[in-house]
Amino acid sequence: MTDTRIRTYSDEREEENEETTTRSAEREQCPECGGRLISDAEHAETVCEDCGLVVEEDEIDRGPEWRAFDAAEKDKKSRVGAPTTNMMHDQGLSTNIGWQDKDAYGKALSSRQRQKMQRLRTWNERFRTRDSKERNLKQALGEIDRMASALGLPENVRETASVIYRRALEEDLLPGRSIEGVATSSLYASARQAGTPRSLDEISAVSRVDKMELTRTYRYVIRELGLEVQPADPESYVPRFVSDLDLSDETERMARELLDSARTEGVHSGKSPVGLAAAGVYAAALLTNEKVTQNEVSEVASISEVTIRNRYKELLEASDTAAPA
Repeated sequence: MTDTRIRTYSDEREEENEETTTRSAEREQCPECGGRLISDAEHAETVCEDCGLVVEEDEIDRGPEWRAFDAAEKDKKSRVGAPTTNMMHDQGLSTNIGWQDKDAYGKALSSRQRQKMQRLRTWNERFRTRDSKERNLKQALGEIDRMASALGLPENVRETASVIYRRALEEDLLPGRSIEGVATSSLYASARQAGTPRSLDEISAVSRVDKMELTRTYRYVIRELGLEVQPADPESYVPRFVSDLDLSDETERMARELLDSARTEGVHSGKSPVGLAAAGVYAAALLTNEKVTQNEVSEVASISEVTIRNRYKELLEASDTAAPA
C-alpha cells in the first residue's frame, strides 16, 4: 500500500515537471512559426524574432523606475541602503536608533517601552564605538561636520576632510596634538584643495583651537601626509564676498579683472589672498558706482580696513600700469 502511494506521488511529480518543461518550451517558442521569442523591454512586449508576432504585451517592468548611465550613478540612486561615507566613523554601516519615542504608526511609546528603547540606544552606542580609535574618529568627524556647517562648505569638502583625518590617524600623527586641532587642519586643507577656501580667521572663529595652534598643526599635517595644497587664489574668494555684499555681476567681473592685472604686475607676491580679494571687490564696487563701505567689506572678509586701503591702492596702480597707452 505504501509503495503504491510512493509510486503514485512520484508519477504525479514527473507529470508536473513535464508540464512545466512543456510550458517553458512553449514560452520560448513562437506559437505560429516555432521561432525564438525575445523580450523588448522598451515596449514591454515579447515578440518572435523570425516572424515578428507579438506574443505578450503590456508586461510589468520589474526594474527600477530610474535610469543610471554609470556604476557610480547607479549606486547613488539605489534605495536598497544608505551609501557608505567617510564622514561617519563606521562609514554608515551600523544601525542607528532614532531618538523619537514613537512606534511605526507614530503613536507614543509607553513608559516601559521608552525605558527599553533608552537602554537599547545606550548599548548601541557602546557597540558602535568599541575602542579608542573609533571614539577618536567619532569625535573628530563630528567636529568636522559642525565646522563645515558653520562655514557653509559643501559635502565633497567634508568627505575629503574626513579622509585626510583618517590618514592622519593611521599615520599616528595625533600623539601630542589635540583632536580638534588635527580635525580643523584637515578641513582647512580640504577647503583649499576643493577651490572653496576659507581664511584662517574664519576657520579659527568656528574652531575650538586658536589660530596659532591651527597654523602649526596644519603645516605639520600637510608635510607629514605629503598633501599638495596650492596657494589660495584671491579670485576664489570674490564670488562669496560679492554675494554677501549683495553686489552685481558687473562688480564681480571688474574685481576679477583688477586681480588679474595685479597678478600680471606681480602684486600678489607676499600678500594675503583674502586682503587682495576684499580690496578688489571694494575697488570694483567704486568703479561700477555701487555703494559699499570699507567697514562692510571688512566685516565680510574678516580683515582690517587698513589692509583694504593698502591693497586697494596697489590694485589701482597695477591696473593703471597694465592698461594700454
